[in-house]
Amino acid sequence: MRDLKIPGERHPEKAHRADQAQPKKPAWIRVKAPTSAGYKETRDILRTNKLVTVCEEAGCPNVGECWSQGHATMMIMGEICTRGCSFCNIATGRPDALDVFEPGRVAHAVETLGLKHVVITSVDRDDLDDGGAEHFAQTIRAVRHRSPNTTIEILTPDFLKCAPEALEKVVEARPDVFNHNLETVPGLYPSVRPGARYFHSLRLLQRVKELDPAMFTKSGIMVGLGEDKQSVGQVMDDMRAANVDFLTIGQYLQPTPKHHRVDRFVTPEEFKAYEKAAFGKGFLMVSATPLTRSSYHAGEDFARLRAARLAKLGRA
Repeated sequence: MRDLKIPGERHPEKAHRADQAQPKKPAWIRVKAPTSAGYKETRDILRTNKLVTVCEEAGCPNVGECWSQGHATMMIMGEICTRGCSFCNIATGRPDALDVFEPGRVAHAVETLGLKHVVITSVDRDDLDDGGAEHFAQTIRAVRHRSPNTTIEILTPDFLKCAPEALEKVVEARPDVFNHNLETVPGLYPSVRPGARYFHSLRLLQRVKELDPAMFTKSGIMVGLGEDKQSVGQVMDDMRAANVDFLTIGQYLQPTPKHHRVDRFVTPEEFKAYEKAAFGKGFLMVSATPLTRSSYHAGEDFARLRAARLAKLGRA
């Protein structure tokens, strides 16, 4: 049986790559190991409901802080992805069949944790005709039924190999926030995100707005992969042309020596400059810090996002 704790079995597509040196992290990127009672309580609820989280699978540096507050990002459709992006720590391979009871377990966990805002993401499921769109929709509906006052944010794959109806299924389930990450600048896609297509992902975000203009859209990139400031600025412009509301920018951290190397650690001052530039381009909400991740402080940020839209409408 495959053991996903063994790097060579977790990432078979990376096993024969040359090791990339992992530079020492600067002081501003280091975090403490999770030990709090709240962290353990959240972990136990997730274990009891047999749920997978991207917090653990992707090795998020903020897991201690978020779980201590009862926040976790649910990862549906299994823990094995059909893609092998060079930056990602999610296991690669042939996934298992979908679990029809998973939407109900996610809804139960959201209710038990008392979440005001939940983020639901998934692995890529290129093996499924609809990329898992119906499973996403069922999960959204199940959470709505059990926790009608909880706002729902989804972080989806790109549905690259699916018919247009797949995206429509997800939007029709009416999540509050539709997030799909561009991850990096287009020039780095061949080495960082080879299974994806930059302009397809951009068009996906634009299409969400065409289907439901009131739905908040969100996207993010990592920096420190080898991009330059000009290319980051171009991604911002592309996102705004697609009417994306919320931008996240965070530092790329290398999970293992087999993953894409860290080109450099971007300073907090540079992140502040990116934040200022993004607000200047018209984003309603921007989170740009070294430790920013798609789901980091998602609930608080959603409240700010909604307030920013209301303020903008009030001025119109």
